Amino acid sequence: MKALIPVAGAGVRLRPHTFTQPKPLIPVAGKPIISFIVDQLLDVGIDEFVFVVGYLGDKIKSYINEKYPDLKKEFVYQSERQGLGHAVWLAREAILQTDEIFIVLGDTIFDVDLKKIVEHPTSCLGIHKVDDPRKFGVAELNGENYVSRVVEKPHIPKSNLALVGLYKIKEIKNLIEALDYNIKNNIKTIGEYQLTDGLMRMIEQGVKFAPMSVDNWFDCGKKEILLETNAILLKQARYAYKNLPEFENTIIIPPVSIGKDCKIENSILGPNVTIGDNVNINYSIIKNSIIGNYASIGDVVLHHSVVGSDASIKGLSQSLNIGDNTEIDFG
Repeated sequence: MKALIPVAGAGVRLRPHTFTQPKPLIPVAGKPIISFIVDQLLDVGIDEFVFVVGYLGDKIKSYINEKYPDLKKEFVYQSERQGLGHAVWLAREAILQTDEIFIVLGDTIFDVDLKKIVEHPTSCLGIHKVDDPRKFGVAELNGENYVSRVVEKPHIPKSNLALVGLYKIKEIKNLIEALDYNIKNNIKTIGEYQLTDGLMRMIEQGVKFAPMSVDNWFDCGKKEILLETNAILLKQARYAYKNLPEFENTIIIPPVSIGKDCKIENSILGPNVTIGDNVNINYSIIKNSIIGNYASIGDVVLHHSVVGSDASIKGLSQSLNIGDNTEIDFG
């Protein structure tokens, strides 16, 4: 079985961070988003990977090669972003000869029993109940509890089961033929070649897809969700660092993840803070935030913030002598 991970998106909802850093490399709870995905797949025995790269793809390629030097991997380049269906279609030569594929979006972290999906006898689609299905691909089920219909961002949803970007497909030839048909006949939805449309064509041809419920699903495409995901994962024991080094005159309120070779003094960190490698922090209070590698922060109070790598923030230091019954508002 191979894993196919599309990571060619521009990450426009996370700008300005994604002008220079691809979204899958943004750190969450101590490691980049894409590492959560790769590690989960490796844990269930998937050892061959195909990455569809595009925007800032060289950075993703360099990271994967450095972090996973022994990984069996292949990179496919998507020069024009024409949808997820197009990205999968571009990788057709890399996946055609394998028995099954796992398609996992490269900016999404899942809390799910992947082994159960791997061992299921039919193809599977990861689903999760949502309040507003109009923002997602949506799955409808039949009386036999198989997927009877999938549609991308419907105006009037007939189901609240969102497709979460996790697909196991056994009928690879059928998938490629369905996507090929849609592309040759210019069948688009919302201006793009959708994987959802390819899956629907497969369903119409009799391919069975079992719905697999995903407990937690973190689409890290927005700052608010990114920070929420960071907090949730840090609270899980396997992601939060327990034995942090001591830093001079510094209070750490767990859960906090701190990278290598950081210099932190006279500060308060936490809760829910991820600090990258080689970060300098002095006279600052930081909570509910993500700080990238090589950042420098001094004399500031940060909360619900995402600070990119190599960024420098210097605040205004005040020395005050305030009498009784005084109120000061710095705005």
